[in-house]
Amino acid sequence: MKNILVTGGAGYIGSHVIVRLHEEGYNPIILDDFSNSEKSVLNGLHKITGKNFKLYEGDILNRSLFDQIFNENRIDGVIHFAAKKAVGESVEKPLLYYKNNVSGLVSLLEAMVEHQVPNLVFSSSCTVYGQPDTLPVTEESPTKPANSPYGNTKQIGEEIIRDVVDAKVGLKSIALRYFNPIGAHPSSEIGELPLGVPSNLVPFITQTAAGQRDSLTVFGSNYDTPDGTCIRDYIHVMDLADAHVQSLKHLDSIEDLSHYDFVNIGTGIGSTVLEVIESFEKSSGESLNYSLGPRRPGDVEEIYAQVDKSIILLEWKTKHSLDDALRDSWNWQKKLSGI
Repeated sequence: MKNILVTGGAGYIGSHVIVRLHEEGYNPIILDDFSNSEKSVLNGLHKITGKNFKLYEGDILNRSLFDQIFNENRIDGVIHFAAKKAVGESVEKPLLYYKNNVSGLVSLLEAMVEHQVPNLVFSSSCTVYGQPDTLPVTEESPTKPANSPYGNTKQIGEEIIRDVVDAKVGLKSIALRYFNPIGAHPSSEIGELPLGVPSNLVPFITQTAAGQRDSLTVFGSNYDTPDGTCIRDYIHVMDLADAHVQSLKHLDSIEDLSHYDFVNIGTGIGSTVLEVIESFEKSSGESLNYSLGPRRPGDVEEIYAQVDKSIILLEWKTKHSLDDALRDSWNWQKKLSGI
């Protein structure tokens, strides 16, 4: 059984990947500092899988912690999620984002090279494309100067990994440029659990419907889109989790120990904010209290993925619809709120 270290493994996406790794016969090991996650997630993982996964609690800036993990376990691959991820906060606190997201990645890579851990799946983002000139976005679409320090850390992260791979130190890596993860595990035992006020659309929708927020403000209603609101490519988190497992399998199949690639992970379908609200109301049977407000600085008008490469390279494509994702998000919210 292969041991896979999942940094940020108690987070939203990481926890769902833990489940899929377990189901596919891997032994996931969690590293998390719980700065943006709750330990209750571990209970949810146990209820779904019946297993208590090995946990290291600590900071990715702590290089000696990586040495400890790699010395105590034969690690066959790493899936790296641990990063600060709020666009707005990154604008306010850029140094926090560069320190954690960039220096933390360097700390991990140093340890992987020293301990000869060959496979790395990197959590990247469609933010590397900025506001694209043409849609859908393909892997050949040029990257652009990031709209936020958060987006810049993802661009820098990809560049660092590419340079390390090119140095022929025995590293194979794939960067997954994913779009907008939403949804929850169908058991409602794990899901998106933002600390404080959500910065993402769907948890704000579900919290508003549950009565935790008075209303939802839609940022911008005068974009050049069918209904004036921003367009994004929303992907169910379970589909996203599958993509990470397929990426590990893909890296395992590659004999070249100096390999780097990147791939878009999305549905290929763009949905406006108002379409997401409509889908939520249909899926939940709830009416949502929302209003139209001014644009939010840093928001891209429209972006969605071209997904041919993921289908061919990873033998992966999405299985869940927008309605599925919003249904699962609402069921997760109802469990949290005791509705």
